[in-house]
Amino acid sequence: MIKAYAKSDIGRVREINQDYYYISDSLDEVQLYMLADGMGGYNGGEIASKLAIQSAKSYIENNFKEIEKDKESIIQLVASSMEYANMVVYEKAKSDAQLEGMGTTLEICVIYNNKVYIGHIGDSRIYRIRKEFIRKLTQDHSYVQKLVKDGTITQEQAVHHPQKNMLMKALGCNAFVEPDVMVKGFLKEDILVMTSDGLTNMVPQEEIFKQAKKDIEQAPKELVKQANENGGYDNITVVVIKNI
Repeated sequence: MIKAYAKSDIGRVREINQDYYYISDSLDEVQLYMLADGMGGYNGGEIASKLAIQSAKSYIENNFKEIEKDKESIIQLVASSMEYANMVVYEKAKSDAQLEGMGTTLEICVIYNNKVYIGHIGDSRIYRIRKEFIRKLTQDHSYVQKLVKDGTITQEQAVHHPQKNMLMKALGCNAFVEPDVMVKGFLKEDILVMTSDGLTNMVPQEEIFKQAKKDIEQAPKELVKQANENGGYDNITVVVIKNI
């Protein structure tokens, strides 16, 4: 049995919430959880995040019945859903001058048979908590993460780097996209936390761990509250999922 709770908040600075999320009903055949953090002037980011989630969701739901339910097929389904969502957002941006350059991060979790199939692009994040450990499952597609990987700066320096928000990859900005797709175990009592960077830039990982372990229902509200208390410079979205 899977339980999931979520909260999205505009934060204290932005005029519009460009984050968007979707969580499955626990009775749905496909257990699907998604989060997107849009970007782009006017209201482009808001349109991009919603469009990406709606497109990927309909793609997965329409095709899930048709596929073999083996690991490779589900991985391919998640990858294809992101490619489809990318095409939809890219075409929309091209069709309206005011939406030019819009894009979005996109996190997808398909939970099936004690495994989570993850699709990831951008700098939103997915963590898994197992027993007393929290682990970040995704790698930020950001300029700063590249500097860390190359050894140019340390993880500590990355936290306050001025170009922290610069993305190397996003959905909808180019005709083609290469998302990261992976599969991880999702066992009984494991917890997944999906977040936009409005949370992770404001609240440390230890606190995410602490709140999610304490109470999955209250955790999204509590973490949003803390992000706002720490500045709330961006939209904040948190999805917490537990394998009960």
